[in-house]
Amino acid sequence: MSSRLLIVTDAWRPQINGVVRTLESVGKALADTGMDVQYLTPERFWTLPVPSYPEIRISLASLGAVSRQISAVAPDHIHIATEGPLGLLARQYCIDRRLGFTTSFHTRFPEYVAMRVPVPQDWSYGYLRWFHSAAARTLVPTPSLRDELVARGFQRLGLWSRGVDGGRFRPGPKTRFHDLPGPHLLHVGRVAAEKNIEAFLNLKVAGTKIVVGDGPDCARLMREHPEAVFLGYRHGEELGELYRSADVLVFPSRTDTFGNVITEALSSGTPVAAYPVTGPRDVLSDRKAGALHDDLNVAVARALTLSRDDARAHGEKFTWAASAEQLRSQLEPLHRRLAATA
Repeated sequence: MSSRLLIVTDAWRPQINGVVRTLESVGKALADTGMDVQYLTPERFWTLPVPSYPEIRISLASLGAVSRQISAVAPDHIHIATEGPLGLLARQYCIDRRLGFTTSFHTRFPEYVAMRVPVPQDWSYGYLRWFHSAAARTLVPTPSLRDELVARGFQRLGLWSRGVDGGRFRPGPKTRFHDLPGPHLLHVGRVAAEKNIEAFLNLKVAGTKIVVGDGPDCARLMREHPEAVFLGYRHGEELGELYRSADVLVFPSRTDTFGNVITEALSSGTPVAAYPVTGPRDVLSDRKAGALHDDLNVAVARALTLSRDDARAHGEKFTWAASAEQLRSQLEPLHRRLAATA
């Protein structure tokens, strides 16, 4: 008889981000091994959009409603993927019954919040430390992030890396951008303050800057950078085609905890340029696949000299099957009692 996993997440469709992509991809990979994977998401509840960020919606759920949903699933394992309203209520459900569960740390919310409202990061990290302290294990995507969180007082941390769809994101001919001056520099992701896209758009390099994605800063950046090409969101085979047609993926974020788009680019045979920060410095461990430098102009120049074959070879090291097994091996049996906690 297969075991049943319930993944609780506040991040879900129609959001387009690494958290949603990870949870969907890992769920499919686990299902392929025979595990029954269920999700508790905002789709089951009334929601309200976050002001200025309407694609993110906050669930209006009660503890009773969440408890009934969890009980109806009757899971063997609960993994709480986010620290929002649903994650908080699922946490309380487990604590009230002294049930074992795991959590994961996907997003640097303290930094993101501080970019928008004057909330000290120490306060936000205090909340996150409290939230995850009740879990049997908190899973993080990279060793660098684990070390940072240990320094902030987080405990019982495990590693859970990410994968990539090597069939969708694969090498091939350059079929796009022939009408644009080269080299073709690509950015893929939300167009929002935390992604530091202005560092990409302000690069002093030759060629064309191409932005794939949308978000709250898109309209302003389109006005300020008419020389750049903004394509909005792209999906599926078209997104793979854009990666294959780019000469370099530029990843300017200083706050991402992993960077799924890095592995998608590598798997497509496209070298990556990034800052030497948590996420990129873990993923780009092979310097033949990407270039890291505190001056992003230097990183781009170096990345343009790298081999597409080497990028693809490094990208092939990341698989969703391996990521799913890493998660499965660290799940906590629901019946294992937790010590009393707040």
